[in-house]
Amino acid sequence: MGNSWVSKQALSDEIKAKPRKLFVGGAWVESGCNAAIPVVDPAIGQKIAQIARGTRADVDLAVAAARKAFETGPWPRLNGLERSKLLLKLADLIEQRRDEFGLLETLDVGKPLSASINVDVAGAVEKLRYSAGWATRISGKTFQPFIPGDYHAFTLREPVGVCGLISAWNFPLGMAVAKMADALAAGCAVVLKPSEVTSLTTLRLGELIQEAGFPQGVVNIVTGYGPEVGQAIAEHSGVDKVSFTGSTAVGKKLIAACGGNMKRLTLELGGKSPAVVLSDADFDIAVQGVFRNIFYNAGQICAAGSRAFVHKSLYDKLVTALAERASDMRIGAGVDPTTELGPLVSEKQLERVIGYVSGGVDEGAKVVVGGKRHGNVGYFMQPTILADTDRTMKVRRDEIFGPVLCITPIEDDDLDHLAIEANDTDYGLSAFVYTRDLTKAHRMVKKIKAGVVRVNGAGIDFTVPFGGYKQSGWGREQGEEGLLTFTELKSVVMAL
Repeated sequence: MGNSWVSKQALSDEIKAKPRKLFVGGAWVESGCNAAIPVVDPAIGQKIAQIARGTRADVDLAVAAARKAFETGPWPRLNGLERSKLLLKLADLIEQRRDEFGLLETLDVGKPLSASINVDVAGAVEKLRYSAGWATRISGKTFQPFIPGDYHAFTLREPVGVCGLISAWNFPLGMAVAKMADALAAGCAVVLKPSEVTSLTTLRLGELIQEAGFPQGVVNIVTGYGPEVGQAIAEHSGVDKVSFTGSTAVGKKLIAACGGNMKRLTLELGGKSPAVVLSDADFDIAVQGVFRNIFYNAGQICAAGSRAFVHKSLYDKLVTALAERASDMRIGAGVDPTTELGPLVSEKQLERVIGYVSGGVDEGAKVVVGGKRHGNVGYFMQPTILADTDRTMKVRRDEIFGPVLCITPIEDDDLDHLAIEANDTDYGLSAFVYTRDLTKAHRMVKKIKAGVVRVNGAGIDFTVPFGGYKQSGWGREQGEEGLLTFTELKSVVMAL
């Protein structure tokens, strides 16, 4: 670890001794109802801290602070370079405390500490730096009108306004930063609501936002339950845009909630992503990719490759290899450096995953490996592989959000048939293809209905637009496209 290392015990003592408040208008304040939500370490199933339970009245205050900062504060007078410098300073402050943020994320979410530090925290730092670069590059275009006369026509990109940012619990720091960085780079002010399950790193982020010197009210953080705080943000007439990551069911509710003032809405929702392994695939790459894309973060990833379709010539060998690797996974608390698979985030999520597996078995699915809870302390689930599933089973149709893979043999490399199998879902967030044939790869990519298709283990980061087809959401996050969703396009035509 680095020189910012803090022990688990010291951090636990600190978060227990210091109840988390709301961050509104540049100050830490109590919630209107003065109530708290317990924070549970999923590795031990015990309360380790508490956060404030925000209310609709707290959202009103946060939106008012953001509106004031956006309309009349110093924020709208800062140019892109000045906004960029603030984002870069925030990135440096997080990087200086990378180990502390990593440990806080692990205690809250349960994931292995190495992943928290090297993926979540490092990714947040680099995302801030990436968005900081865009703050100086937001621009419009010029046009040559066809109408008779002498005209100068051009477009302007302006910040959309006050943005409500609602993030999910599986990557709390990375997700909060990803949304916030683009909104701030575009010149917006934000009201940020982290998941009530995992709010600790987002609240720590608020402390660094103060330290970095952002004007008061530009960033506000209101913790609390979705039906109370999230709903209030979506319905608020003072919010111009909502960016939400979470379940499709909640996304549908937000569509209705945002209709009051027709606020802009970006939705990054669920997935049931297919992994297609063709007969000519590199076996080792396919094993590594299919394994990682379902068991990383205990399968708690919207883009997890939870349905694998494997050519019959590779099927038995690949199932055996995956089962052996799954059986050998070291399951334990994320703070243990040997841990490969941490707990699920909550008891509710563990019960959900076990319920899906049990239901699948009742319908005829075969458990190749796993299928049960691991231990009796904490919320651990064995990495699970299910065979003999069919398209009618809920375990193969619904997003489970856990370490559960449904694997199916395919008879041939008929790309049209494979596309039907891959697209047989209400979702269309992500997909994975394994083949050595470049022609097949390109053709398969075009046939799959998904917002992101990765070939032969390719990764994805914040430079690439991310979002889904069908019920996986509206719009895109990340990259230039994601940042521009926080802007309005204004056309100007001047007669000369």
